[in-house]
Amino acid sequence: MKAIIGRKMGMTEVFAEDGTMYAVTVVEVLPNIVTQVKTLEKDGYVAVQVGYEDLKESRANKCEKGIAKKANTVPHQFSKELKGDEMANYQLGDAIKADLFKAGDVVDVIGTTKGHGFSGVIKRWNRTIGPKGHGSGYHRGQGSFANNGRYNHGVMPGKHMSGHYGNESATILNLLVVAVNAEKGYILIRGGIPGARKSIVTIRSAIKEVKHPDTVKPLIERKAEEPAPVVEEAAPVVEEAPVAEAVVEEAPAVEAAPAEDKAE
Repeated sequence: MKAIIGRKMGMTEVFAEDGTMYAVTVVEVLPNIVTQVKTLEKDGYVAVQVGYEDLKESRANKCEKGIAKKANTVPHQFSKELKGDEMANYQLGDAIKADLFKAGDVVDVIGTTKGHGFSGVIKRWNRTIGPKGHGSGYHRGQGSFANNGRYNHGVMPGKHMSGHYGNESATILNLLVVAVNAEKGYILIRGGIPGARKSIVTIRSAIKEVKHPDTVKPLIERKAEEPAPVVEEAAPVVEEAPVAEAVVEEAPAVEAAPAEDKAE
């Protein structure tokens, strides 16, 4: 069995070449750095401790700095033990990447469900709501606590009551890996997985046998669109209209009339 941890980023859909649509959850899988190796002789079980996401040394405590120093790496934000026979092949300081799995693998996903706080039995256990009219005094109650004489000294274990709803570990079995990209660091898993967006999840090999696993059809490869070349348009040349030369017509010379003789 093999396992790796990642961060749930949300859901989307991808299409196969024949038009099949897969609703998938995108799990970001950065390199898992092996910070400790648990052996059967020393610890009594086989596992590796991995670190996920780098952490500033100023925010790490002395224990985290010591573990990182032994592994010749930096402190990490999250640490988790991964068990399995195949995990024993890794050494201190090795990086476990997303290509640990491949498209078509069947996996289990472990995560922490969304927390809903203190909730009633209608929301927490999907109980039926009581009648709203005709003077009924029961609407969202917890129901009868009677035990029919079988457990009169207390409440029978498992009684559906109000309480803290969510924020607990949950495992979804037999999910299909649709695509794996180790370069960009993500795994696409068909269907939903437990946990809120940006929460840490664990992906492991399926522990239950699947007799007839589904096959993943080839997906459409989307190539990055190249930006269109920028064509600089030349500004249109505006021909200046010829300036008309002003024609100045000289006024005809006026001949002075001969002066008349005053004597006359």
